[in-house]
Amino acid sequence: LSRCETGALHYKMDGGDVIDHHSHKGRKAGRGAKEAKKDKKSKKEGSRVERHNHRAFSVANVTRTQRNIQRNLDKGHSKEFVPLKDRRALEEEAPPHCVVVMGPPKVGKSTLIRSLVKSYTNHNLTTITGPITVITGKKRRITLIECPSNDTAAMLDCAKIADLVLLCVDAKFGFEMETFEFLNIVQTHGFPKVMGVFTHLDQFKTAKNLRKTKKELKHRFWTEIYQGAKMFYFSGTINEKYLKNEVKQLTLFISRVKYRPLVWRNTHPYVIVDRHEDITHPNDISENPQCNRSVTFYGYVRGTHLKTTQKVHLIGVGDFNMSEISTLPDPCPIPDTDKEKKSLTRKDALLFAPSSNVGAVSFDKDAVYIDIGKANYTKKENLAIINKQGDLVQEEGSDDSSSDEDSDGDEPAGLLKNLQDVRAGVDEKMQNSTLRLFKGSKAVRAGSSDDDDDSGSSSEDHSDDDDNDQTNKTSSSREELAKLTRSFRQAGKRGNSQQQPESDGDGDGDVMVPFPCCPKWMSP
Repeated sequence: LSRCETGALHYKMDGGDVIDHHSHKGRKAGRGAKEAKKDKKSKKEGSRVERHNHRAFSVANVTRTQRNIQRNLDKGHSKEFVPLKDRRALEEEAPPHCVVVMGPPKVGKSTLIRSLVKSYTNHNLTTITGPITVITGKKRRITLIECPSNDTAAMLDCAKIADLVLLCVDAKFGFEMETFEFLNIVQTHGFPKVMGVFTHLDQFKTAKNLRKTKKELKHRFWTEIYQGAKMFYFSGTINEKYLKNEVKQLTLFISRVKYRPLVWRNTHPYVIVDRHEDITHPNDISENPQCNRSVTFYGYVRGTHLKTTQKVHLIGVGDFNMSEISTLPDPCPIPDTDKEKKSLTRKDALLFAPSSNVGAVSFDKDAVYIDIGKANYTKKENLAIINKQGDLVQEEGSDDSSSDEDSDGDEPAGLLKNLQDVRAGVDEKMQNSTLRLFKGSKAVRAGSSDDDDDSGSSSEDHSDDDDNDQTNKTSSSREELAKLTRSFRQAGKRGNSQQQPESDGDGDGDVMVPFPCCPKWMSP
């Protein structure tokens, strides 16, 4: 490889052949060619002077450049902020975020909460009372609270605890005084995230009027909050709930919003009470209705750590000392994160609303309450099958011997069946209970004294009377069953009888007769 004087490259191959590559031909005429010749001549003579123009790359206008630099510095400085440590960083153990739904009366606050709960958990809420905690994602929960607009104290309390405010506005009526009052209260407590929800858009007759109203409301809302604040428009309702697509848009933004921790809340512990319970002894209340009460409060601790030695301020009541703080199982836990899931299924979607009576299981400090609803079990002895000959037969596919023994008492079904048979409380049973120490001795009734012989004899008489009554009831039940059996046997013999018992529907000629008061001696 060699280069000639003209700048051309020569490649010499192994066989001795030389390949020439011509260089770029320079300009031979024009200003550039003249300058190149002049520069080449001066370089050859040695009279060439190296010149550097210091103004070739300088600014054209110094004042304008200074303003641009200062503007860029100010813009970058406005984006700087002091980093705050978010104590809710542990998403698995963090308490749910508080979402306050605020608006004037009859604007659709309750309808909005019912629609959100239906979208998240598929539950239908009838009454909205107190905080409602729902799971919105794999690692996020929110607590919905409806803020009453006719109570200034409630508006103050909600402004102190809100992480996100859904400001409901009646688009047909416009902004009201309660909305501006709440915004002024929120500004003095750190100004959390605010989203606008405009309802009753279905009342506009023309699309032109609707567009004009939306533009005016957006301009006014952005003036009060900030430019670019998020707004949602809800047109109408179906079955007292907003449209699914409109609610879905709102749920997506709620699940994605980022909360910046406020300074005061980040340095003070506080508890939003989900429910409370009075644990004062009933005897103290009966002796003195004005006695000091012991009350238990249940809720998530937010902010910093809460200690027993600290005093707590109960809003509207005063300052009190705490006697005990205990940790309970999470009533609305986040779904198990061991399994990899792409989305939250309906089975994992949970709801915790103790004041609204939603949910089958509620946890207490020392008990678990189970709401069985309308679960009733029909006993097999309450149904009997009698054929046309009048014979009492067992129902097909069942066994008499397992009528009372088929369900274990420790199983859930057995427990419910046993609870269904309870007709009296424990205190009533204790008052009517008797105790016999020796065989053949007098039975001692609860509440009777040992010195009172008359009471002992009366208790024995009562026990004897109860035994006689039970015997009489048993014999009368047997007679009634025998009469009923004879009547059906006679009806079966008469082929042209006008009144026939109802068939059980299986085509074998049997009839079904219900016995609502079946005696216990019928079971084996």
